[in-house]
Amino acid sequence: MTILSRRAFLNSSGMACGAFVFLPVSCRAEEGWKSVPSILSRIKAPVFPKRDWMITEFGAISGGIQDCSEAIRMAIKACNRAGGGRVVVPAGDYLTGSVQLRSNVALHVSKGAVLRFSRNPQHYLPAVHTRWEGVECMNYSPFVYAFEQENVAVTGEGILDGQADREHWWNWTGSPNGPSQAAARKRLFQMGETDTPVAERIFGEGSSLRPNFVQLNKCRNVLIEGVTIHNSPMWQVHPVLCTNVTVRGVTMNSHGPNNDGCNPESSRDVLIEDCLFDTGDDCIAIKSGRNRDGRRIGVPSENIVIRNCRMKDGHGGVTIGSEASGGVRNIFAENCHMDSPNLDRALRLKTNSVRGGFIENVYMRNVKIGQVADAVLRVDLFYEEADSGPHPPTVRNIEMVNVTSEKSRFALYLRGYQRSPIRNIRLKQCSFHNVAERDVVENVHELHFDSVRVNGRKVAPVDSAIFQSN
Repeated sequence: MTILSRRAFLNSSGMACGAFVFLPVSCRAEEGWKSVPSILSRIKAPVFPKRDWMITEFGAISGGIQDCSEAIRMAIKACNRAGGGRVVVPAGDYLTGSVQLRSNVALHVSKGAVLRFSRNPQHYLPAVHTRWEGVECMNYSPFVYAFEQENVAVTGEGILDGQADREHWWNWTGSPNGPSQAAARKRLFQMGETDTPVAERIFGEGSSLRPNFVQLNKCRNVLIEGVTIHNSPMWQVHPVLCTNVTVRGVTMNSHGPNNDGCNPESSRDVLIEDCLFDTGDDCIAIKSGRNRDGRRIGVPSENIVIRNCRMKDGHGGVTIGSEASGGVRNIFAENCHMDSPNLDRALRLKTNSVRGGFIENVYMRNVKIGQVADAVLRVDLFYEEADSGPHPPTVRNIEMVNVTSEKSRFALYLRGYQRSPIRNIRLKQCSFHNVAERDVVENVHELHFDSVRVNGRKVAPVDSAIFQSN
């Protein structure tokens, strides 16, 4: 192997280590992509009766001052009781607290409408059953929330404005001018480790655990389409334990702490397409629960298709983890464009031996990258707690085809464990330009390269490589 290949056998000091072995190629890319039509055939956006309930007919008043929460609640209740339809937010500026959807109801935010969410935490009580950073608890209601419902949607060309900023919600991370979530976060994670019943994991008022923006929890047949999301307290679109989810044409523009764009968690049959991500954390982050609580529930995220999306600022374009204790498999990303000096990685997998779980069958093709600040592909089993737990993760079968980048620090940053190496990484027809530093490759079994160029130099064809660090 030249350039990229040889660098795979260099440690951080530039010293050679490991051995080079040729093996037959397995798990061809085409085999994985052949399953996508079957996945897409199961993902069908819910259809709603052609009936509208205008929130203004239930007392909502535009202007952004009067609390319209009760008017929206009554409209949703009436729509649900009548068998479903749309609850319409017309053009104007409407202030509300939590919006809790019911089956067969689509919240439609019209073009020219702004649904502005209150900065008063009391407007998100009583506490509801939610999942916070991968652990179940009773906490503030997400701004838009549904629990154990079917056929629910948020649609339209309007704006959902969370009104979070450095003095509201974001400062709960522990800034000098706000409370700190640290104590409550630690207590929640300890409850997860000791199997405290979820009903007894009560947070909300005084805890400073920020609510998510849109969370659909244990729902079937979900559609989020067309809306723009601004200024979220933390995660923006968060399907949890859902089946049949479509997130289409959504603009997610929010740069606060932990402001991930779309986080499918322990969900299956998910389509994310034609979205724009400009975020303060990962653009898309696929998750499945944290540590013991994630293993208790034991539901993976699987069969997720990402296509025709644009990623600007963010920690990662497509990320898996770090809360992936329930496992992640069968992820397909294609025809996306990523470009920003503030976008750190294109494809990122992050986990450790405290989280455990598995990540397998991750495919990316036909992706154009202008620049990323760190690596095109980063697989890091040393995230946060590193290798300090009894649950070494299984990470295998990751593939990139026709992925190009114009600027990055690394092409590849791959760090596995000697006791649990990363297995079967494949790159085909990829070109990485203006790569500043040599790759980091530690404890990776089977590196496959076919028609790969780095800084204009062709990497020698390799069927398979086994790398072991000293």
